[in-house]
Parts: sequence; structure tokens; C-alpha cells
Amino acid sequence: MRSRYPATSNFSYSFGPGPVTPAIKAIIIANVAAFVVSQFVDVLNLRLGFVPDQVLRQAQLWQPVTYMFLHGGIFHILFNMLALWMFGVELERMWGSRFFTKFYFVCGVGAAAVQTLVSFLPVPALQQVYYAQTIGASGAIYGVLMAYAMYFPNRPIYMYFFFPVPAKYFVMIMGGISLMSSLQGTGGGIAHTTHLGGLLAGYLYLKGGRTHLLAELKYRYLKWRINRMRRRFDVHPGGRADGVNRRVH
Repeated sequence: MRSRYPATSNFSYSFGPGPVTPAIKAIIIANVAAFVVSQFVDVLNLRLGFVPDQVLRQAQLWQPVTYMFLHGGIFHILFNMLALWMFGVELERMWGSRFFTKFYFVCGVGAAAVQTLVSFLPVPALQQVYYAQTIGASGAIYGVLMAYAMYFPNRPIYMYFFFPVPAKYFVMIMGGISLMSSLQGTGGGIAHTTHLGGLLAGYLYLKGGRTHLLAELKYRYLKWRINRMRRRFDVHPGGRADGVNRRVH
């Protein structure tokens, strides 16, 4: 006899990557707390925001860390924390909270370092960065986005919430926009050099930091020397294809 009631579905539905992981939860709480305090203490952003000139000339060495916890408005912090949750949760589950936290801060501080370095380039739009103040977690989050694209290159990301783009191409597009905007000095107050710095810091750390960058450079140099000697003496390696491009870090 047939039941009058529909069968229970075996499918469940969820939005996003799932529950917030411990490290990301702590980072979000710290950012929200700093944002709330900054609404009542105006001087907080002035003292803790990142300004390359103040770090180098006045030795305010805390700024490359503290600027990551400050935001200029409700939508600034909302979108940054949303992106951290969307792209960071799966990475933290895979890496563990300790390594994810380390990676997050490496990207944030690395973004500040790159911003300082590019401010010395003979490009007017970049030289202005030396005296400009930067606040926000975008540099660290762009590093997280880079890591997401490196581990899940073909995962679709909905650009502007409508157009699915593989993660690897999404990062290329975002990096290209930041590069062009930083060179042209456009962006309405957005620190595009920090975005680029976060992408670069994340890439270098994952490709070099986990296997030691100097060791990686030495490996590449030795491979180049060996291949050069092979070509010189017309020696064919044979066997399987060269494994340089197949190495996974």
C-alpha cells in the first residue's frame, strides 16, 4: 500500500563553505571588536593604521600588524569578513588552525612590506602610497584568495554574484585590476598595492616558504644547469617527462 506522505529526501542544502572554523572565528571577533572600539575612539585608526613613512621614520613597528584589524566602514568589514569565511574555512580545515593563522598574518604583513617597497619606485601614483594610510584586512584576505586558487584552481567563483569564473582566472582578473588601478592611481581610496602585496606574499609563501625559498631557488638553478649541459652535449634525458612542472608544494 502506498503511503499518503512524500518520501523523506536524502539531500540537504547549505550555503557557503559551512560553519566558521576556530581561527577564522577568532579573527572575525577581533576585527569586529576593533571596529566597534574605533567608532568611539577616533585616534585608534590614526595610531594603528599602516603608513610606510611612520613605520620607517618613526619606528611605529606595530602598524604592519594592527592595520589588519581596522576598517573604514560597515560594508568594508562586512565584505572582508564574508570573503574570509568563504575562502578561508576550507583552507583552515585542510591546513589546521595553527598554520592557517600563521599564513594569514604572513600575507597581511607581507602585503604591507610590498606596499612599502613599491612606494620607492619612480611612479608618481605609487610614490603617494609612502605617505598614505592603509587600514583593512584585504591584504591578508587576498593572500587567502591566492591560496584558494592554488589549491582549488577550477572551483567556480561567482564574479559580481552572477558570472561563474574558475578560481585561477578569478585571481588573475582581480590581480590585473589591482595592478592597473595602482599604476593609474585610481580606486577611490582602495589600497590596490596592498591587494597585490597579499597575492604575492601568499604565492611566495606557499611556493617557497613551506619548502624554503632558498632551497627552491637552488633547485631551479641546478635544473637549469643540468638542462644546459644536456643541450650542450646533445644528451637526451629519456624516461618520463621532466618533473619540474609537476612538483606540488
